[in-house]
Amino acid sequence: MARRSAPLLRRLVSASSPPALQPLPGHGGGLARRTVTYMPRPGDGTPRAVTLIPGDGIGPLVTGAVQQVMEAMHAPVYFETYDVHGDMPTVPPAVIESIRRNKVCIKGGLATPVGGGVSSLNMQLRKELDLYASLVHCSNLPGLPTRHEGVDIVVIRENTEGEYSGLEHEVVPGVVESLKVITKFCSERIAKYAFEYAYLNNRKKVTAVHKANIMKLADGLFLESCREVASKYPSIQYNEMIVDNCSMQLVSKPEQFDVMVTPNLYGNLVANTAAGIVGGTGIMPGGNVGQDYAVFEQGASAGNVGNENIVEQKKANPVALLLSSAMMLRHLQFPSFADRLETAVKRVVAEGTYRTKDLGGTSTTQEVTDAVIASLD
Repeated sequence: MARRSAPLLRRLVSASSPPALQPLPGHGGGLARRTVTYMPRPGDGTPRAVTLIPGDGIGPLVTGAVQQVMEAMHAPVYFETYDVHGDMPTVPPAVIESIRRNKVCIKGGLATPVGGGVSSLNMQLRKELDLYASLVHCSNLPGLPTRHEGVDIVVIRENTEGEYSGLEHEVVPGVVESLKVITKFCSERIAKYAFEYAYLNNRKKVTAVHKANIMKLADGLFLESCREVASKYPSIQYNEMIVDNCSMQLVSKPEQFDVMVTPNLYGNLVANTAAGIVGGTGIMPGGNVGQDYAVFEQGASAGNVGNENIVEQKKANPVALLLSSAMMLRHLQFPSFADRLETAVKRVVAEGTYRTKDLGGTSTTQEVTDAVIASLD
């Protein structure tokens, strides 16, 4: 058969292109961006109430950025704002009632006294609302150079028991017992959540992080629960890793991890380590979810209230909470708004003109926020 010339082949390929790839009138001659549509139920566009807790330190700055971007997008949400601070003895009942009513909350960091003082209000929220699963998504952002590329890790941590049970007492002066509580019920449900997340998001592997070589009963029960759940998901690879080895593997070869499921304390350490690998806590989104309620906040806890200089100079990084608010929009079944917001944030980070100090820039929170608003499609 005679060989076809290159121009003829190009014409044949062009003629056989699917309609979605052809330039459309009214689109500037560009390619049409058409995907399978999201089909809402009647009434899904009704604006939703969201409980907002600005919090301490940089909290008001970054939650203010979220409010501005939501308003600029005309997102179908409105906020019920409550003034809560970490030195309060308890979370005010009105705040708990608001979250129960709205089922969704977004918050800035709440300062937790170190050593003495009141107990953590973050933990009070998680226990009161049974927000048993914490999720932090640690991944490389385009245009932001880091030591490792190809990192895309989701850390899912049990959020209500373990070392965070708060069961401590002084046996005799100078001797303190702190109880680590692990139950089969909580271990099974966090394992189920991790595997369900992996299944629904086309993730290929779940790694259980533990210290069962030493804590044979407590972490042994956690591992036993993970193994039982893993057997019900044969299409998802399952492996286990001791937490100290996991820490070393995270900083040397983080691309090997996909979804990680952990008890409470290990998950806090692993999530903050993973965040540091891909650019810091200022860009890591996250949230806490239970059967009925969800609270979205900056994913990695280290430095979540910032320091006085950042607050005074108004140079807090709003990226983490903006991406968390995109997660919130998806949770509320507003995927188009979530995509617009996430795309705009990533575009600003990739362009590099407006970055806060933690990302190597000099921009203020407001400058980054304005850049995100200008980048909205």
